[in-house]
Amino acid sequence: MTLRSVITGSGSALPKRAVSNAEMAEMVDTSDEWIVERTGIRNRYIAGDGETTSSLATEAARRAIEAAGIEAASIDLIVLATATPDQTFPATATIVQHNLGCNGGIAFDVAAVCSGFLYAMATADSMLRTGMARRALVIGAETFSRILDWDDRATCVLFGDGAGAMVLEARDVDPADPAAPGLLGSRLHADGAHNQLLYVDGGVSTTQSVGKLRMKGREVFRHAVTNLASVLQEVLGQSGHTAADIDWVVPHQANYRILDATARKLGLPAEKVVVTVDRHANTSAASVPLAYDTAVRDGRIQPGQLVMFEAMGGGFTWGAALARV
Repeated sequence: MTLRSVITGSGSALPKRAVSNAEMAEMVDTSDEWIVERTGIRNRYIAGDGETTSSLATEAARRAIEAAGIEAASIDLIVLATATPDQTFPATATIVQHNLGCNGGIAFDVAAVCSGFLYAMATADSMLRTGMARRALVIGAETFSRILDWDDRATCVLFGDGAGAMVLEARDVDPADPAAPGLLGSRLHADGAHNQLLYVDGGVSTTQSVGKLRMKGREVFRHAVTNLASVLQEVLGQSGHTAADIDWVVPHQANYRILDATARKLGLPAEKVVVTVDRHANTSAASVPLAYDTAVRDGRIQPGQLVMFEAMGGGFTWGAALARV
């Protein structure tokens, strides 16, 4: 027997306000046709007064806990991925921990932007398999609307707010059983040489301000397709699987063209890729768990299936993970 991190429940949360492309066209010089053709995005959700990264994260966490059929008090590890925390410190994870009433365990944030959930998942997996915790809450939550330049139509139309969460539990499984559930492998990467291709132009120790998001989209697209195809192959090699074995790919929802190009590079049919970018836009660290929860709740993803998660974001950071759910 071996200890493996098993996904036992998922949940997600969105702000109340949905903003269509038509409404965006009233705010900036753009159109529904321009946005859809270049990104596939038709709608996004924008946080309003009283809606914060921690409030969305807490709502998603509660739904994941309910889906797992457990008590919040049994959570002894919370890893929250975000680039838009409630405060500079303490960690937004500690706010969520207090909201859930499971104080006393481990709680911290991870900053890897759009790859944040993959980094958080791999971190929680390592801590569960080494016995530092038995049950983890892994969350991706963002209020990216708060760092957008609403005069820059090339970026402000791309992003939205939201949160997604998973409960991971350490379980003894038979590694010889191909149907045994749990995380089967993960790989993470970063390359700081590309900082200026996707970044926020502010920070505590530089400008003493939050700053706004800046991106060179064409260059990001090129790196994303190459890096994601490569890391997916790494994880397949690590786990002893092939692309044909995958039931579903749950990618970071940045741009439909990136999703399509990555799938084609791996020889994966489009119908195996979970796509929610049209409804939610790019929710950064929240997009992978939000897409996963959407596909679980609408019945696409079923127990026993093989699911690949992947993402790339500012840094650059990128990663992938494979799980039998």
